[in-house]
Amino acid sequence: MIIWINGAFGSGKTQTAYELCRRMRGAYVYDPENAGCFIRDNLPPGIRTDDFQDYPMWRGFNLDMLSCIAERCPGNVIVPMTLTSRACFEEIIGALSRKHEIRHVILYARKKTILKRLASRLEGRSSWAARQIDRCIADFDRDIPGGKLHTDGLSIRQTVEEVAALAGVTLTPDNRSGARRALDRLLAQYRHIR
Repeated sequence: MIIWINGAFGSGKTQTAYELCRRMRGAYVYDPENAGCFIRDNLPPGIRTDDFQDYPMWRGFNLDMLSCIAERCPGNVIVPMTLTSRACFEEIIGALSRKHEIRHVILYARKKTILKRLASRLEGRSSWAARQIDRCIADFDRDIPGGKLHTDGLSIRQTVEEVAALAGVTLTPDNRSGARRALDRLLAQYRHIR
């Protein structure tokens, strides 16, 4: 199964994905953003766009890669990635759902909550991610299907448990100490600074 965790930039997708992976045997986190960074970093500046999802090669590569992983990975594949374009959603998630079992969950929060989460990773109100919040929320309200999980006031642990319930997967107990959980989350955040 592929568990796609969608949501505005800064909504907690990556933290949720890695915490979910830690509590599911054999699970694997696939980050489509890595392909986008590669494409962006290897194109001449004059032909780059603000959003690498605009590149057909990004969409095609991630569709092929996720199909390959889903066919060969014995565990669940967890994908933390914002998709707000209905066409992009259909091109990737729609195509994947014709061959694989997919659970799509949108981490949904108020703008104030997302701004606070972005600030915790040192992104201000003028950052690219902060400037996308209104667009993302509007697109999730209007164009993107899927179960919305309202995360205002939920901890990462509660969010993970809710996502697991929506996906119909069983979690293993989390026996880490509070300090270890905090360190794991800090490391996940550090590894995804772009």
